[in-house]
Amino acid sequence: MLKDKSVLITGGTGSFGRIAVSELLKTDVKEIRIFSRDEEKQLDMQREFSDDRLKFMIGDVRDYERVCEVSKGVDVIYHAAALKIIPVCEKFPMESLKTNILGTFHVKKAALENKVEKSIFISTDKSVQPVNIYGACKMFAERMWVQTPQNEYSKFSSVRYGNVIGSRGSIIPFFHELIKKNKPLLITHPKMTRFWITLKQAIDLVFYATEHMKGDEIFVPILPSCKIVDLAKVMSNESYPLKTIGIRPGEKIHEILISEEEFRRTEERDGYYIIHPYGDYDSGKIKEEFTSENAKSLGPHDLRELLKDSGWL
Repeated sequence: MLKDKSVLITGGTGSFGRIAVSELLKTDVKEIRIFSRDEEKQLDMQREFSDDRLKFMIGDVRDYERVCEVSKGVDVIYHAAALKIIPVCEKFPMESLKTNILGTFHVKKAALENKVEKSIFISTDKSVQPVNIYGACKMFAERMWVQTPQNEYSKFSSVRYGNVIGSRGSIIPFFHELIKKNKPLLITHPKMTRFWITLKQAIDLVFYATEHMKGDEIFVPILPSCKIVDLAKVMSNESYPLKTIGIRPGEKIHEILISEEEFRRTEERDGYYIIHPYGDYDSGKIKEEFTSENAKSLGPHDLRELLKDSGWL
């Protein structure tokens, strides 16, 4: 699929970029361009991965001319650059807009300009019926990516998934640090649930989408979920202190991966849901929204095994 191809990863020094690089280097890919604005993280990656196929490029998706420059001659783009920490986006909404919406527009425009064959946008469950700035920006960006006019040379699709286990700024590393300091684990709501995906599963989803995309689809993994309270108890123990602090601005009790409007044009294939463009598909088989409340729930044993496999227990 990627033999002799040139791949660009925006936000390539993040959690997604690192695992993507490790998997891409196992293939016959010709070149991997890592595009990000953090030179220190690029230096760390250069030391971690010693391979002539890796090319590191400093820049920001907010700069269209630079994005256009680094995407010349590229066959595949994985657009992962984002401001994603919800409280930060709530505090600085215009910064979220500049990166998550305008930056995405620049990447798509550059892909069209340079006739990039396939481009995949890394989206989030927060984009479905959003209640925060981050989710609203990702919703706008996702729709712009798959619904606006395209050309005969370039295809655009999106992948959408839930919380990545252990990703930067997420709850598992946060709980881990609190436990190390013997501090109570902070719970915003006792009924709160979240979807979970490993970094390897996220990369498998992206590669599946790369292989099977026709253009304008959204690929969604069929993920399990769990209560955050259960996660806290598995990471610590039943007697470890928990502190309920109330829902923060922009938080939902349950997340949604497929909305009521979308499930009618969704099919299940190979362990994934594929949301088709408006008017192109009606399976009649998907009967309800896919939420972290009605998803398969991880019990303590399954959750413990998942955390062990991911190196967090």
